[in-house]
Amino acid sequence: MNTAPIVSKVWSFCTTLRDDGVSYGDYLEQLTYLIFLKMADEYVRPPHSRDVGIPAEFNWQSLKSLRGAELEVHYVNLLRELGTRAGMLGQIFTKAQNKIQDPAKLYRLITMVDGTEWVTMGANIKGDIYEGLLEKNAEDTKSGAGQYFTPRALIRAMVECVRPEPGKLIADPACGTGGFFLAAYDFIAGENNFKLDKPQKEFLKHEAFHGNEIVANTRRLCLMNMFLHNIGEIDGAASISPNDSLVADDGKRFDYVLANPPFGKKSAMTFTNEEGEQEKDDLTYNRQDFWASTSNKQLNFVQHIRTMLKTTGRAAVIVPDNVLFEGGAGETIRRKLLENTDLHTILRLPTGVFYAQGVKANVIFFDSREASPDPWTKEVWYYDYRTNIHHTLKKKPVGLHRVLQPAQPPPAQDHLGRTGCARGPLAELRLRGTDGPRQDQPRRLLAQGQEPGRSGQPAGTGRTCRTDHREPRGWA
Repeated sequence: MNTAPIVSKVWSFCTTLRDDGVSYGDYLEQLTYLIFLKMADEYVRPPHSRDVGIPAEFNWQSLKSLRGAELEVHYVNLLRELGTRAGMLGQIFTKAQNKIQDPAKLYRLITMVDGTEWVTMGANIKGDIYEGLLEKNAEDTKSGAGQYFTPRALIRAMVECVRPEPGKLIADPACGTGGFFLAAYDFIAGENNFKLDKPQKEFLKHEAFHGNEIVANTRRLCLMNMFLHNIGEIDGAASISPNDSLVADDGKRFDYVLANPPFGKKSAMTFTNEEGEQEKDDLTYNRQDFWASTSNKQLNFVQHIRTMLKTTGRAAVIVPDNVLFEGGAGETIRRKLLENTDLHTILRLPTGVFYAQGVKANVIFFDSREASPDPWTKEVWYYDYRTNIHHTLKKKPVGLHRVLQPAQPPPAQDHLGRTGCARGPLAELRLRGTDGPRQDQPRRLLAQGQEPGRSGQPAGTGRTCRTDHREPRGWA
């Protein structure tokens, strides 16, 4: 199937609408509604013949038959009506609005979408089209959409290190546009990693992924992104919850948590006081499973993610610098994390990786463990990929080969008895367990908010810091 024409049309029409003041985000939103409706129309026809829950008066054919102001009025009514439905359908159209005010251009967009058979198009092709629009939308810094879009090279590197397995549950409590789910799906479905049988494929498609996203439009983009990549069903239940994941522990436990929680130091709510002035009040989540109560969102997400994990679960989480170095509740949470999990790896990210400028962040990798009188974290690999490293999103973007540059061929079996270890020094380091000599200093320094350095020097003076003082091989 030659997909070049549809790709060209999608991008060129986006440029046309930009001239009318329609942003990438608005275009992407309308494209989501129309592609979903067109795919639903394809599914109700043979050979699929499925009931997708869309009334005949609001289906794709009802849009195609109208023009001008009549089309615009019907489209608005359609969006409002479908938003009241249950399941995936209702989540896609929740709070939906028409952002294309020119009925002629709306009709042209409908005609463009109608000219393609979306169901039969390969998931990688239509998924890539949609991912490309998401990335363009993230680059639009004025819209702030970049906060919901984690660079895909970084996501793939994190997934390569964690190496999720078939038949396991994967969660993201702040899933944005679903990048971690797509990367995990591609990794598990990759023929070079696993040979999946039919039950494993069904589990991966319908049960493996669970997320939360409180922003309605972002949740819509996430669901559509996953659906176009062959995750979920058009008439099935939505796997992304609109609930605030920090409010309470829902009791569900997962094998893997991959996340980039929202940045911004404090959770707050705005209200109007008796004088009619707007004020902000910090939100503090009081939960019995939390080690400390704080209004710091990132610290709360770290605590919540630890709760989400099974006792054999593993997590990779992007956190800003304040999580590693803040005192008070931050020190309490770090100390508890080091005691109750095996926090084996910290990757210090360079600036210029994210769409928000100047963000200083890290990736922490930790494995959940059962209760023990002794601290679980015995050794921490602290890799400094920030000092003297410079990236920009356009001229020098971070790539998967940079984060996971091969160091040496993976062993047939690692020291924990696991096979198929990930390549690259970060993954090599992640697989180091607690078989080395116990060294309390780095664990104590991290808990106190200090960087564990070499010979007492701060970590930023060198490329890497390991408690056994041996350099990794193969890093540029």
